[in-house]
Amino acid sequence: MITVKPIIGDIKEFQRGQLPDNAVPLSTPRSINEMLKKASPIAAVLCAVLFFAIFIKTITNHMIVVNPVTFLCGFIIGFILLAIHELLHAIVYPKDAKVTIGKLKKKLVFVALASYPMSRRRFILMCLLPFVLGIIPLIVFILSPAENTMLNGFMFGAASMGMFSPYSDVYNVITVLRQTKKNEKIMFYEEDLYRIDE
Repeated sequence: MITVKPIIGDIKEFQRGQLPDNAVPLSTPRSINEMLKKASPIAAVLCAVLFFAIFIKTITNHMIVVNPVTFLCGFIIGFILLAIHELLHAIVYPKDAKVTIGKLKKKLVFVALASYPMSRRRFILMCLLPFVLGIIPLIVFILSPAENTMLNGFMFGAASMGMFSPYSDVYNVITVLRQTKKNEKIMFYEEDLYRIDE
């Protein structure tokens, strides 16, 4: 079940499912700020992919390929689509899972909060599915004619937000791949990640 509401108070309240007795916490950063700091190399790699795409298109066509006004418009649309980003996380959960989508009070941060055990494969899909919001516009940018700077600008702006925003999700995937086995289930509980041996 997916609900949409403002997130007021501690996000831990929205991630307190039935934690199995055999659940083992993964080694993760103790705060969001620490996690974002550790995930910053992932953000750098994603930014490098974007830079490489625009650099190659600009050099090979010997012209500026992005309109700055439509780039800004695309970036803003990409920001608005962060709510869809969270919905894409939510739809991967099983139907009987309770998922709350909302915006943190006093912050421009959208979240999808749930506490439900999922297979490792499903967890990875849940984390990475929002990349479609960056990959699709990036592909359109790469394939569109260089002369269509308005479309290029819009798509590159949308791709920039869509490719960059999931970098913390990629960090969670890397953590799970390093610390769990294929047959284990993964679950958020409060602010921690747990593995559950089947």
